[in-house]
Amino acid sequence: MKALKNISLLIVIVLMISCNSEGKKLLVEVYETSEAGNKLSKITEFQNSGEKVSLKLKPNQTFQTITGFGGAFTEASAYLLNKLSKENRKKIIDAYFSKEGAHYSLTRTHMNSCDFSVSNYSYTPVEGDKNLEHFSIEEDKDDLIPFIKEAMAASTDGFKIFGSPWTAAPWMKDNNKWVGGKLLPEYYDTWALFFSKYADAYKAEGIDIWGFTVENEPLGNGNNWESMHYTPDEMTNFVQNYLGPKLEADGKGYLKILGYDQNREHLKEWIDSQYKNEETSKYFDGTAIHWYASTFHYFPEELQYAHDKAPNKLLIQSEACVDAETPVWKDDAWYWKKEATDWGFEWAPEKDKHMHPKYAPVNRYARDIIGCLNNWVDGWVDWNMVLDTKGGPNWFKNWCIAPVIVNPDTDEVYFTPLYHTMAHFSKYIRPEAKVIGLENPDDKLMATAAQNPDGSIAVVLFNEFKTPKTISLSLNEKNVEFSIDAQAIQTIVIPSTAKTN
Repeated sequence: MKALKNISLLIVIVLMISCNSEGKKLLVEVYETSEAGNKLSKITEFQNSGEKVSLKLKPNQTFQTITGFGGAFTEASAYLLNKLSKENRKKIIDAYFSKEGAHYSLTRTHMNSCDFSVSNYSYTPVEGDKNLEHFSIEEDKDDLIPFIKEAMAASTDGFKIFGSPWTAAPWMKDNNKWVGGKLLPEYYDTWALFFSKYADAYKAEGIDIWGFTVENEPLGNGNNWESMHYTPDEMTNFVQNYLGPKLEADGKGYLKILGYDQNREHLKEWIDSQYKNEETSKYFDGTAIHWYASTFHYFPEELQYAHDKAPNKLLIQSEACVDAETPVWKDDAWYWKKEATDWGFEWAPEKDKHMHPKYAPVNRYARDIIGCLNNWVDGWVDWNMVLDTKGGPNWFKNWCIAPVIVNPDTDEVYFTPLYHTMAHFSKYIRPEAKVIGLENPDDKLMATAAQNPDGSIAVVLFNEFKTPKTISLSLNEKNVEFSIDAQAIQTIVIPSTAKTN
């Protein structure tokens, strides 16, 4: 009888330990994209590797609020969608904007033409039209506007869209050309009016504009395609004394104004000008940046400086792409290999050559997005959503790569690994999420985390090396163990209730 009691007591103790152990296990969902072939695949079986990394989430430590993730509506992409079958057009738009797809939440488009347009055009074609009585977005009605409206219909939560001008019409500029030159002071009022009229014209089409960048690449682009130059103080003057007051006077003070909009290595001088004092800062809602200064470096010092100078302002990565490359058609492996080169690989100044090595496209995207999120960036926007097998169309023949490549002649669609890489962030880290603390002792594993408005947490990991890793992830005394493959990106989703199993 005593032995039976002892056995019963042992069973109770074992059950208590088992229940207690189960109660400390996190319930998570793991999604992986990898060089081995996973494409945002849900992973339920894991193999332990010899190398273990312990990560600890700190949800009480919060950083920036997320504005969103997404890509750009360009005439090039819209033109190609018009050439595809209705089925493939819908497939691509749903893949980007539906809840089942990448669920894009922050987008950009060009005002007037850009390099990824079929030709040069302006909404203000009549020379000397200071009051813009002939302003018209007719050029956008065959391609860009239908693309945006179908994306809106596919999106359950909606998305923000901001416009960026590459240049004013040549007649407003000191060189009377599409490329280079500066806005003539006599047209500052006209150019401010241009932004207001653009918002009205798009609203009349059922599209609400969220905001603007003042000028795409104000430092210029080597006199290649549409551009218009500003110094930092010239742009600040235009915003402080013309654009900001005009939007405010027209009842559009809610529209966001983002300054700069070019590469991060020059960010400090623009930040210093925009946020010099209360008067210069008044109308700037934030700053836009590009990634083209380096293939691998995300400039954390510059990003930290921008945040410290203006902690309550937005900091949005507004453009990025695999540039100076033609797409590799239906070869996933290429996107994981260090074979791509960027614009600077051949002709960057000698002192900057080290910033432009050969790289793997997936690595460049994953490293930059995680690096940005860990350094106060609140939005990350890719460039073209769709390009063809040449990397266009592009009137300047400035070929690039998009996450989705199509062959309009054969009505074929290829979702590159870059599409799935973007979705690891856009699908699981939603607008108004807060980036949270994450202890990570491994300098060979990139990691970031954010808590969504619904309370769920998304952790994104990137292992760019050839060795898998075992991950031990803890949250509030609860723990889960899993593994990440070699050359893989993972999103780990923790439900809002932090359920146990």
